[in-house]
This record gives sequence, C-alpha cells and structure tokens, in this order.
Amino acid sequence: MKKTIFLLFIIFIIYMFIGNMFAEAEVIIPNDAIRVRVIPNSNSNYDIDIKNKVKDEIEENLENIMENANTIDEARTIIKDNIDDIDEKVFNLLKKEKYEKNYRINYGLNYFPQKEYKDVIYNEGYYESLVVTLGDGLGDNWWCVLFPPLCLLEAEESEEVSYKSYVKEMIDKYF
Repeated sequence: MKKTIFLLFIIFIIYMFIGNMFAEAEVIIPNDAIRVRVIPNSNSNYDIDIKNKVKDEIEENLENIMENANTIDEARTIIKDNIDDIDEKVFNLLKKEKYEKNYRINYGLNYFPQKEYKDVIYNEGYYESLVVTLGDGLGDNWWCVLFPPLCLLEAEESEEVSYKSYVKEMIDKYF
C-alpha cells in the first residue's frame, strides 16, 4: 500500500512539473533572426484565402531552399539568391487565382508592430524579414521566424497556438 501511494505521489509530482513546464511555453525570437510575413489586402474571406495560399506557397518554397542554412549569413545568401524565384512563384499563384491587386515583396529591415502573443510581448521595430504585402496590406498578417526555423510559432493574428506534451497527454489519458 505504501508503495502504491508513493508511486501515485511521484506520478502526481511529475504530472505537475511537466504540465507547468509546457503549459506556459514562451517562444523568444533571437536577435539575429530572420522573419517571414504575409500581409493580406484586407480581412475579407477572399483576401484571407489568398493570404493563406501565398503563405503555403512561400512556406513550402522557403522550407526547401533553407534546409541547408546553418548560419544566419548562409540564410541571408540563400534568400537573396532566391528572391526572384520566390517572386515568380507568388506572381504565378496570384495569376492562377486571378488576383487583380498588386503585391510587393521586400527582403530587408521591415517594420513589425508590437504584438502580445501567449503572454509574451514582441516589441515593435524594424526586423530583418521577408515580407509579402498583398494589395493595400490592411488585413491580419501571418508571420513566423524563418531563421532559425521557428515556424512552429505560426502567429496568426486571430488564432491561438497550443503547445502539447506527449508525456502529459499520456498521464492525462491513464490517470
């Protein structure tokens, strides 16, 4: 009986530790990071749909070309060497979607407003980033950290991201 109580006590302690450790996970963006951002023309369903298609297109493209980037200098070189290809892919996608508004792609220092996300405040400022702006760029944007690859952050203005712990899920399932 004492062994059972002791075992349950240990499991409870582990559950509390692991649960708290993952429940409030903070993602801190390094100072020498490169961000990627897609800003839609507006928050209409159509513009959000186009934003998501552009996001998917460039995210897949960037994932492929950035897989061998081990340093920030390598990442910068890869982005600069492939900016025309990225632009062409966005152009072709927008043409296919019959998107009639203009778009801009800029790699360099771009302004990001202050944002609070999951109780972490990301300061406003100019950050090294690849930004695609569709039309007037007045809609809620999607962004993530391109290098180092922290796109698990996927900060969508109107959606929450939840972090999960496999161990915590197993404990919840069986206890």
